[in-house]
This record gives sequence, structure tokens and C-alpha cells, in this order.
Amino acid sequence: MGFDALALQLLNGLSHATTLFLMASGLTLIFGVTRIVNFAHGSFFMLGALWAAHAVTNWWPAWGDSAFGYAAAMLMGAGLAAMLGAITEVLLFKRMRQAPQLYQLVATFGLTLALHDAMRWYFGPEEVFAPRFPGLKGAMALGESFFPTWQLFTLVLGPLVWLVLHLLLTRTLWGQRVKAATQDRDMLDALGVNPAPLMLGVVMLGCGLAGLAGALQLPREPAHLQMDVNMVVETFVVVVTGGLGSIGGAFVAALLIGLIHALGLSFFPQATLVLVFLTMTAVLVWRPQGLAGAAVHAEQRESVPVFSLWPVGQAGRALFVFVFLGLSLLAWRQGDYGRSLVEDVMVMMLFGLSLQWMMALGGLVSFGHAAFFALGAYGAALAHLNAGAGLFVALTAGTVLALTVALVFGALVVRSSGVYLAMLSLALAQMVWAGATQWVGLTGGDNGLIGLRLIAPEWRPLADAVLCGFLLLSLVVMARVANSGRGAALQALRDAPLRAAASGLPVQALRYQVFVGSATLAGLAGGLWASFKGAVFPSVASVAMSVDALLVILLGGVHQLWGSAVGSALLVWGGAELGQGLDYWRGVLGLLIMAVMLLAPSGVLGGVQLWLAHVRSPQGPKA
Repeated sequence: MGFDALALQLLNGLSHATTLFLMASGLTLIFGVTRIVNFAHGSFFMLGALWAAHAVTNWWPAWGDSAFGYAAAMLMGAGLAAMLGAITEVLLFKRMRQAPQLYQLVATFGLTLALHDAMRWYFGPEEVFAPRFPGLKGAMALGESFFPTWQLFTLVLGPLVWLVLHLLLTRTLWGQRVKAATQDRDMLDALGVNPAPLMLGVVMLGCGLAGLAGALQLPREPAHLQMDVNMVVETFVVVVTGGLGSIGGAFVAALLIGLIHALGLSFFPQATLVLVFLTMTAVLVWRPQGLAGAAVHAEQRESVPVFSLWPVGQAGRALFVFVFLGLSLLAWRQGDYGRSLVEDVMVMMLFGLSLQWMMALGGLVSFGHAAFFALGAYGAALAHLNAGAGLFVALTAGTVLALTVALVFGALVVRSSGVYLAMLSLALAQMVWAGATQWVGLTGGDNGLIGLRLIAPEWRPLADAVLCGFLLLSLVVMARVANSGRGAALQALRDAPLRAAASGLPVQALRYQVFVGSATLAGLAGGLWASFKGAVFPSVASVAMSVDALLVILLGGVHQLWGSAVGSALLVWGGAELGQGLDYWRGVLGLLIMAVMLLAPSGVLGGVQLWLAHVRSPQGPKA
């Protein structure tokens, strides 16, 4: 590669860094003041792009012929994103302020689903190709290469936005109050400053910046309905690499990730995504708080309930087992569709149990648990296709592969916690996904590995029965561990890690054991998924699969013994039923997720348990 081509790629990286910084600065502002991790930030980016694109192409085409009209359409897109941010703050963020970060993240993921379907209904599913920006349609010569003038403009815009934000936060009374709210919101309230308008303004500013970032993409790429998730993952990488709450850190991280992305496209085009996440992983292993984040302190006495073994009576437990077996048998007798649905529910229940073990007992949060699920699935499939392994050997191979990666990866990241640990796990999942997509010779790429015959049709009923028994046994083991001294130690280090360490508990060793055990169980679930489906595709390592595992335990109740069973039934069966007759079923699912997080954050089972306790109490309604 010559100097001209290298300079062109560096400029492309700096231009991309501007988009990343606009997104990351908005997300950082929102998190700094509200302490809410907004997974829906990409939806505001997509709204700004779609609105501006339709404005200059379909609604008012004359605007696309003048710089003033084009700029007005972009600002309108940003303004609309800011207004939607205000509505989101009032209806969702304000009500989720005191919830754990995980619940906030899942609620905003539900918002992503709802906004995605809302925009598909309003704007339509088609891509929108906007014209190039008037007056900036040319290109700057770099030897034999050319760099678009529009991208040169966005390259200059990034530092200007950083300077404006810096002056706003350091030289104005509003900015000083924002910084004060970031450090101690309660003290600011005690001094007589109402934090509600301040938070509303910050959310509007952050969402407006996201909408502006989306609108600025139009002269270089079309607006489409996949922009949200594609951009928000990379934005989270920038925010976490720079350090949560640091605008300066976000700026430096955006430059770093933008340049790594551009150079990766030039030298290692098939491993660009891997390089981006490896960069984030290296930074967080070196500095767990990010480049410019404050030092990570273990939170004491997190407001989470004790792991519940409800129902505690023999009759209640027998009833739950009877309902579990009865519904499974009833669905299994409905033909091939019913049997496939039951198998999906049971495998997702096992996958949810693996994550529940890590989160409810160990207090470790993972946004990329699908990495181990995918490793188990691909390990079993490759053992079967390449070595002719049967079911037991293939499942063992997949489980051992997941265990091996967990042993190495866990040793690197177990000292991290909260969002930082979650993003490291997401990095691993994205690297596994990239490998599954691009290592075509081994994994088949997007075509996947098909033709698996691990379970013969005549043995399928026995396989279902064995899996059902294994799930019930897993529940018994989890209940015994939660009720043992080791379970008490795990919950102690979850709720008060510093006190647990001071009392002599091996905190890091216990976390490592929980992490490895959880990953191993997820690998087994992935191997079973491949066995029942007869094929494996890269989607098993996707962000959506990791979110599905989170939804399973959060819908049922992350601190409920039977939470994964109820959650998997709701997610798999409910999704299948909604998908049959409802075109916008993902939006409905998103609304249901937000409703559960707002009304019953302890999950369906937790809500039922609280309602029964209220009914039976002397102050409650008479039975």
C-alpha cells in the first residue's frame, strides 16, 4: 500500500471517528447524569437519518438541491430525535432511574424493538438513497486517490463538536450543574436545584446528537432499518473504551476505534470487527475503567433480592413440576411443530439457567453469553461432521471447547465488573460471530454447517425426556447450591464484594469458578441446539441470541429458581404465537418487555410472589 492509499484510509478513519464521537458523546452525557445505559441510542441515530433522507428525497425534493434546505432537513432529524428523547425520558428513563443497570439495559432494548417496528410502519422497509450535499459534492486529490469533500467536512466537525461540548460543560452554569449532577445528584437536589429539568435537557441533547450523527451519514450511505443495532454496538465500544461518563475519553476512543476500523479494512478486511473488539479488550484488561474513566469501585449492598427458592413447600414444588411436565407433554403431542417448540423452550431454559447461575448467584453480568453457546454448537457440529462423532461425543466436544475458552477468557476479565465486564463478554461474542461468519473453510460462513444427524427420529422422544429430566436435576442442584454455604458466600460477594474480601472470602477465585461453570453449561446448551436443529449458523453468536438469554431470566425472574422456565416459555412460545399473525410482533414484544421492567422488575414469578404475599398479609385484601 502506497502513502496516498494509507493517507486516504487514515482520513476515512478520522471521518468515521466523527460519527462515533457524536454518538458516544450523547450516550456518555445521558449515562453521566441519569446513570442509565441506553441500548436504544441507535434508534435515535436511525430516526435522524430516515427523517432527513425522506425529507430531501420524497417529501420536499427541492430541499436536496440547496445547502440550506439539506441542512434544515438534517437539523429537523436531529430535533425530532431530541423530542423523542424527551418523551422517552418522561415515560421510561425517569421511572427506571433506581433500577439496576441490567434492567435499564433490557428495558431500552425493548424500546429498540418498539421504535424499530414503529419506524418500519411509518417510513417503510426500503432503503432511502439521499442526494449528495450541495456545494460539497467534489473530492480532494491525494496523489492518485480522492477523498470526498463531505467527509472532509465531517472530519473537521468532530473536534468542533468536542470544543462546543467542552465549553458548554465548563463555562456555563448549566454545564456546571450537569457536572455536579454527574458527581452527586442528591447533593445537587439538597442545594435547591431541581434535577428533573436538567436530566430532561441532557437526554434531549444526547438524543439530538445521535439524530444529527445519523443525518450526517446521508451523503455517504443510504438510510435503512439496520442502522440502529449496527451503530449502537460500536458506540458502546467507544464509550466503554474511553470510560463511562468521560467526554474527553469518548473523543480519544472514537479516534482510536475509527483509525483501527479504517486500517483494518485496508490490511485485514476479514478481521476488522475482531480488531476493534480486541482493541477494547486490551484497553479494559490494562485499565478496567477505560482510558479516562474514574477508578472502578465495587458497589456495596446492591439493591437485589436474595435468590428465591419459591415455592418452598413440597406441594408447591410438586405443582410446578407437574405443570412443567404437563405443558411439555401437551405441546409435544401437537405434532412436529409442538415438539420443535418444546425443544426450543427446553434448550433456551438451559441457556437461561447458565446465565442465571452467573448473574443471580455471582453478580456477574454478561451481554455476550452467546459466545459460549455458539462455541458449544460449532464444536458439536464440527466433531460430528469431521470426525463422525455421535451425540454424546459431539456434546462433550462442544462443551469442552466452551470450557477451554472460558478458562482463558475468564482469567483475563473476571476482575472487571458491571458494564465493563458485560462489554468484554460482548467483545468475545462478536469475535466468535466474526470468526463464524468469515472463516468459511471451517464454519461454512453464512451458509452454516448443515446436515447434522446427531439425533435419529426414532430416538427423539427419548432425547426430549432425558433433556427434561436434566433440566429438573439442574434446578435441584441450583437450589441446593443457593441454600448452601457456598451459595451464601457467592451472594455475599455479589452484594458486598469489599466486605466479602475483608472477611477472607476468595472473591476472584469464586467469581472465576462461577464464570467458568456458567460458560460450560451454555456450551452444553449450544451443543443441544445444534443437535435438535440439525444445523448451525453464525446467528447463534449474535447479539440477539445473548439478549434472548437475558430476556429469558429477566422475564421469568433472575432471582427466582423457576425464572428461566417461565421466561423461556414466555419468550419462545409467546414469540412464536405473535409471529404467526402479527406483522409487527417485535414491536409488541418490545412494549411487553418495557411493561415487565416497569411494573414487575423482579420478573413474572417475582411479581406473582409479591402479589400473593400482599394478599395474605393482614393489611392486604381479604382472600
